[in-house]
Amino acid sequence: MTKKVAILGGGVAGMSAAHELIERGFEVEVYEKQPHYVGGKARSVDYFGEAQDPYLKPLPGEHGFRFFPGFYRHIVDTMQRTPFIDSDGSKKTCFDNLVFSETAMMASFDKPPLVTLVNFPKSLKDLKIILSDFVEAPQVTGLTHEDAEFFAQKLWTLATSSYQRRKSEYERISWWEYTDADNKSEAYQTYFVGGLTRTLVAAKAKEVSTKTGGDILLQLLFLMGSPKTHADRVLNKPTNEAWLYPWRDYLLEKGVTYFHHHEVTHISCVNGKISSATVKDKEGNEKQVLADYFISCVPVERMNELLTKEILDADPVLKGIQNLTNDVSWMTGIQFYLNKDVKLNKGHTIYTDSPWALTSISQLQFWTNYTIEDRGNGKIRGVFSVDISDWFTEGLNGKQASQCTSKDEVKDEVWAELKRSLNVDGQVVLTDDMLEDYYLDRDIGFQKNMATTNEEPLLVNKINTWTFRPNAYTNIPNFFLASDYVRTNTDLATMEGANEAARRAVNAILNYENYSGKYCEIWDLHEPDILHVYRWYDLTRFRKGLPWKVGKDGKLPFPYNIINWCNIAWVSFKDILGIL
Repeated sequence: MTKKVAILGGGVAGMSAAHELIERGFEVEVYEKQPHYVGGKARSVDYFGEAQDPYLKPLPGEHGFRFFPGFYRHIVDTMQRTPFIDSDGSKKTCFDNLVFSETAMMASFDKPPLVTLVNFPKSLKDLKIILSDFVEAPQVTGLTHEDAEFFAQKLWTLATSSYQRRKSEYERISWWEYTDADNKSEAYQTYFVGGLTRTLVAAKAKEVSTKTGGDILLQLLFLMGSPKTHADRVLNKPTNEAWLYPWRDYLLEKGVTYFHHHEVTHISCVNGKISSATVKDKEGNEKQVLADYFISCVPVERMNELLTKEILDADPVLKGIQNLTNDVSWMTGIQFYLNKDVKLNKGHTIYTDSPWALTSISQLQFWTNYTIEDRGNGKIRGVFSVDISDWFTEGLNGKQASQCTSKDEVKDEVWAELKRSLNVDGQVVLTDDMLEDYYLDRDIGFQKNMATTNEEPLLVNKINTWTFRPNAYTNIPNFFLASDYVRTNTDLATMEGANEAARRAVNAILNYENYSGKYCEIWDLHEPDILHVYRWYDLTRFRKGLPWKVGKDGKLPFPYNIINWCNIAWVSFKDILGIL
């Protein structure tokens, strides 16, 4: 008899779980609060303009721009298994809609921007960018040789630390503390410490754990140093068209049943087992959902509301979710629709000292076979997508984003910060007459005389919170968790983490079913084999209760130094064979 699985929440985690289950012969139902869209916070949206004068064809809006770092394995594997029919009728996969970015820009108030490569140099043009960075960086950033040397030592310590030390020690210290930012220059704090964490969703240097922030930063640096990989990828059209709608269509074709506009309001636990889930439809009618297994894919703040005494009695470990609920922050997107395509650079831009922690990307340069001219008011030639990561610091207007009383007020401040960062050194990049329209994510609510609200905040990996995070399986035999707060190798609130959590939940179900087929594949974060002996040496010290110690020249004590040279030779030999 086919077993039925009810998936509560249709974001990336829910869709990932549905994908793995339906391909293994389960009956799958997905219950999603959104009336039309799928994919949760990953979704793009159709923006028809203001209600009183809607556009005939919508403009592409989004909760926040998507990017797919090269270390993503789980979500990319799922995309490779999701069919996509191109405009010319050719059969591809959603993975084929990923394209590479080339550079990243760091823009600052009243200073010329700094453009750097995000991949290993592969051309004369790339080498020129690197050389110009060496010349311009100190003048633009104010960073000193001592700053660079100290930060490099911190990265080296991190890269040569054992995984066990990272989970034990570095989980308990913030990135700000680890990098000794309090005792360093403002330039060091801005570019090396704060600027880098702004790329890690809504992470703040004083809050994010070194284990999480450091691991992800190392992944990006290792990718940038490898000629075989690309550090950053983006989609070649709006997210729904490039990925989420084809994914949804594939799931429906395989037999997944989707219930839109169904919000989970209660999960019943009787005698240590989930008996049903209650969902409410758009008319407010409630119904009971029955299934053999239940996977909760709702975000942490919603899961906390669904925890009952019976659930917590059955699995007290889930009480940790109550602590994680306080670890959410705001990261929300705004798109500016311009009558000129302002490209800036072939990749993302980090606004290092913008009060509201802005990052952006000019999207049309990546969107092949996408026509914008007949959308909106017919004048749009560029889509400038911006993420706002700090809603609780005063902007140039003297107000926090969360204190603004209208979307126009948010728009005006973001636009002002962008112009202050880009219109520098005699260059005028953005002008007010370029702006035709904008879209601020509708999760942000404005009510007269009331605080601004955010319907979909984002989990932040704060220090020492790993202990509160549950596994994908629970002590309730038919209840599983798949969301970005679940323990994963990715250890970051991302699409990758959500997909990995879903795979772990499905594997737990397969285990209960004594499934004889192939389980979902789980990948570790990959770090260069050439550093293996360093990490091994540190592990021996960690197990003895000793601190990290490697010579500044990178030398290891005997016999580790001999083993290290053998390892370097072996890794180099394998690389040569790979080239041949």
